[in-house]
Amino acid sequence: MDLDAFTAVRGPQWTRLDELARRRRLNGAEADELVRLYQAVATDLSTVRSAAPDAVTVARLSDVLGRARSTIAGAHEPAWGDVARFVVLTVPAALYRIRWWTVAVTVACLLVAVAAGTWVATDPAALAAMGTPSERRSYAEDAFAQYYDPSAGFAAMVWTNNAWIAAQCVGLGISGVWPLFVLVNNAVMVGATGGMMADEGRLDIFLSLIAPHGLLELTAVFVAGAAGLRLFWTWVDPGRRPRSRALAEEARALFTVAIGLVGVLGVSGLVEGFVTGSALPWGVKITVGVLVLAAFWVYTIVLGRRAVAAGHTGDLDADRAGHVLPVAG
Repeated sequence: MDLDAFTAVRGPQWTRLDELARRRRLNGAEADELVRLYQAVATDLSTVRSAAPDAVTVARLSDVLGRARSTIAGAHEPAWGDVARFVVLTVPAALYRIRWWTVAVTVACLLVAVAAGTWVATDPAALAAMGTPSERRSYAEDAFAQYYDPSAGFAAMVWTNNAWIAAQCVGLGISGVWPLFVLVNNAVMVGATGGMMADEGRLDIFLSLIAPHGLLELTAVFVAGAAGLRLFWTWVDPGRRPRSRALAEEARALFTVAIGLVGVLGVSGLVEGFVTGSALPWGVKITVGVLVLAAFWVYTIVLGRRAVAAGHTGDLDADRAGHVLPVAG
């Protein structure tokens, strides 16, 4: 098909549809004309996509049709179906696609944390860097447990802080540096604190206070770091896609991860704010932590596998993501 000739013949109808779609008020005849043109231009878009997929023309017609569709249907609030689709398909697909990155980051961070904790607990110089003996004793006996003060304000503070860290890991992931810095710093700090608590004979208190919320909270940080590193690796090795296209597609999908982690960290914040520092038995607290972590992985593996098998990646759908030029191979 000769796209230039097709555009010359059909272009006036496209322009007329755009003109009608931009008007605030239409009379009866104009409304009927809008509907007829909408159907005709939708057919034109299908023809262009199949016979001469020019990105500029496809984007132009998609914009015109989107505007016309809004005029015909009227303004409306996002449907609950869109929200459900995002929660049940889009987010699990994005999480599932980076599951092995998450596992690798988790294992690496645990090794770093254990190494840091062992170093602090066995090296007098490293232990001294954590504070004076009286400061370490006060922290282990009082300050560490007092930090977990059950309240809505504390839960909100924890949620906001962790969500911000997760967003930075994904948003600055293309650098390859920031996610590594966050992950290593987090692992070293947790491990060093555990080593100090172990030296004071309070390792059991440390683990029992970390476990209820930390299992899910730390997993969310690992997921965010994994998403950031995956984005960096896409820049290094885009595969068979053009680098700009690969980065755009992966960035949109991985920002879906960041949005999903807001909910995950909200749950861990509630656990930290109302369970960790509560008067519940330690066995109950740790059981809650294990259950919320198990729920996260069931959500990721079960729903994510189904979503990916159905063709979802976590990216926006074609109309919202924009159209790209086809490439060979």
